[in-house]
Amino acid sequence: QIQLKESGGGLVQAGGSLKLSCAASGAYFLLNPMGWYRQAPGKERELVATITREDDVNYADSVKGRFTLSRVGTQNTVNLQMNHLKPEDTGVYFCYTQWNTDYWGQGTQVTVSS
Repeated sequence: QIQLKESGGGLVQAGGSLKLSCAASGAYFLLNPMGWYRQAPGKERELVATITREDDVNYADSVKGRFTLSRVGTQNTVNLQMNHLKPEDTGVYFCYTQWNTDYWGQGTQVTVSS
């Protein structure tokens, strides 16, 4: 059973930065993909960024140039560095991976004040 443990998040002013981390346990192979989705109040969950085992990263258009997703070495740990945050980045951020089925973290709140 794969489990995802998230850390980071919090409250920041617009223009600020935050870093989210996600560590997966229970997998003895490199998970593919790993990444982050987010859900704002009253909206559907949406892609933020994912990374493959080949380190190819896919970003949502809304975060390109501001967010950077990276894998820590060859581990099942990914970091999402979020810079130049905007109020519309506010939401619950969920770590995600897939192995036969989808796995989700419990979610971490990111709030960007204007």
